[in-house]
Amino acid sequence: MSTGTPQDGTPLELPGPVVGTHWLAEHLHDPRLVLVDASSTLNRAEEALPGAVLLDLDGAFSDPSSDLPHTAPSAEQLTAAARALGISRTSTVVAYDAKGIFASARVWWMLRAAGFDRVAVLDGGLPAWLAEGRPTGAHAAPPAEPGDVELVPSAGGFVGAEDVARALGDPGATVLDARSAGRFAGTEPEPRPGLRPGHMPGAVNLPYTDLQDAHGRLLPLPQLRERIAAAAPEGRRIVTSCGSGLTACVLALGAHLAGREDVAVYDGSWSEWGRPGPRPVAGPEGVIPGPGSPRQE
Repeated sequence: MSTGTPQDGTPLELPGPVVGTHWLAEHLHDPRLVLVDASSTLNRAEEALPGAVLLDLDGAFSDPSSDLPHTAPSAEQLTAAARALGISRTSTVVAYDAKGIFASARVWWMLRAAGFDRVAVLDGGLPAWLAEGRPTGAHAAPPAEPGDVELVPSAGGFVGAEDVARALGDPGATVLDARSAGRFAGTEPEPRPGLRPGHMPGAVNLPYTDLQDAHGRLLPLPQLRERIAAAAPEGRRIVTSCGSGLTACVLALGAHLAGREDVAVYDGSWSEWGRPGPRPVAGPEGVIPGPGSPRQE
């Protein structure tokens, strides 16, 4: 496990917010690189890329005081969690996922929204690495010496339910839902109990898998642009949502690559909006306003 400390003071620059397996293989043993396995608990694999340390989005990188999954932590907690993995001001971070590109984009978004720009996602994740016959091993232990990064989340990186409600009524904004078409329509059950089926009235469905090819790699840039623009026309602000704030970040990554800069992630996502309560839901039976809803959609 590297400490992310450069030997000559020169940072390891990334080719962009997404790196391929060949780039990573060339820089795998660079001491300036901090490689993290960001797989969610359900998708985590025992085999790891050489030198990778586990980044726990279900634990240290979530707010323990929230009753919603994957809620962004405070600046203090985020800084402490990143430092514990050896991330320093001079580090370059690459996040990968055992499922391809699923939760790894959440790391990219969280760090970038907190002012840390040298972070990227491995295109295709662990499956792409394995498909090329590249070596794996056990996860590395966190370094004995912590990093010195300082993370300060920006105000607009993550937004709440009230911001989303305003965006749904704003002709200059589009709320994109990364869940599957069946979950969006309410014809497939939600994986989390107690949530209402359906979607936010006015939201647009763009499953995160629609931005990937059959091998779990992101589509070429022209196709990404087309799919993002078809769902959210150029000039509109974009708010992304999903089930618990993970794959919403895949849409945010795709939108960023497509040149869309005015993007935010709904942190609570359907885990919050879909609860029984005042928020309206559009499902198989039409739009159902929540009891006492201040907004009749």
